Amino acid sequence: MRMLGIDPGLRLTGYGCVEGDLSAPVLVEAGVFRLGKAPSATIEEAPGLGGAAAVSSRLAELEHDLCAAIERLKPEAAAVESLFAHYKHPATAIIMGHARGVILLALRRARLPLIELKPNEVKKSITGNGHADKSQMQRAVQVQFNLAEPPSPPDVADAIAIALCAARRWSRREELGETAVIRPARSRRRLASGTFPI
Repeated sequence: MRMLGIDPGLRLTGYGCVEGDLSAPVLVEAGVFRLGKAPSATIEEAPGLGGAAAVSSRLAELEHDLCAAIERLKPEAAAVESLFAHYKHPATAIIMGHARGVILLALRRARLPLIELKPNEVKKSITGNGHADKSQMQRAVQVQFNLAEPPSPPDVADAIAIALCAARRWSRREELGETAVIRPARSRRRLASGTFPI
């Protein structure tokens, strides 16, 4: 089983791909997509648009980079953290929502089965503590995969942890004989009025 884990973000999106026996999983590849490092064509073509142009440019970069990773890694399934909001930083959920939308669309187009995990579930699965901090997650991933040093930045460790947690869940479903396959949606016929049948 080869599982791709993704930790969404608009500046850094972490990804990690794991495979093999869950008693001794193998880290295939991990890293981050660094978005918005250079001025984009969208911003140059539309000076003065500021935030919206910058966000749309980053989303286009994210989609391009993720599709390239899917093509290169050829995962059998993917996992993404569910959306959450912290009362001290409510805008974070909105920003994450932009990135998650692009990620979910790219995964759907690649016809990959998707597992969505809550952040606390991932933390508990990897560290035993549902409220583990970033450094605890990095150290736990380092130990789990016998890495020379903790994965950095923390987004990489989070993505690897998401992939590992999802692979464990997938394995349990297979043991129970449950199907984990998400079938592609039926194609929809467009009506003359511009609406879609339900």
